[in-house]
Amino acid sequence: MTDFLFALLGAALVNNLVLGLPFGADSLRQPRSRALALAGGAVIALATPLAWLLEHLLLAPLELGAVRLFIFLPLLAPLAWLSLRLLARLRPALARDGLWPLLVVNGAALGAMLLGAAGSFPVALGMGLGGGLGFWLVLSLFDDLLRQVDESLVPAAFRGAPLLLVCAGLMGLALLGFNGMGAQ
Repeated sequence: MTDFLFALLGAALVNNLVLGLPFGADSLRQPRSRALALAGGAVIALATPLAWLLEHLLLAPLELGAVRLFIFLPLLAPLAWLSLRLLARLRPALARDGLWPLLVVNGAALGAMLLGAAGSFPVALGMGLGGGLGFWLVLSLFDDLLRQVDESLVPAAFRGAPLLLVCAGLMGLALLGFNGMGAQ
């Protein structure tokens, strides 16, 4: 149970899949970030335990570990479709146009699948839930931060990509404060 809790907190805060690791950097600034945050979090939460099951029940017994990427990457397509269908049912007001390609090639989900498949099932479950929660948390907070910055007077030299990188760096430093949590 403690492995599950450490993996959950570690994936959500310490080793956040968006800011702590470079897996989710493609998702930092999108016009539909609220919908992307929810759908991406759902994909990560579903994909990581599923990847563990595939790894340990199918790939390892058949000694097919070398083709894990060829199995995991196409698995993201139906999971992305499923998460968008769930989002349409639960939050119909959110814009979902153009999110499916972003979810299919989501590096955070693929990274979580690869990392989660290497541990035990409670670790994979915790990493999936924590990674999905962390993905949602970072994109929601980042969207709020960028909305506040957009309303502020910013020098012309910092507008656009420089400000995006500064904000991402500050968010990464904020989450770095959780590093070492649970260490003995």
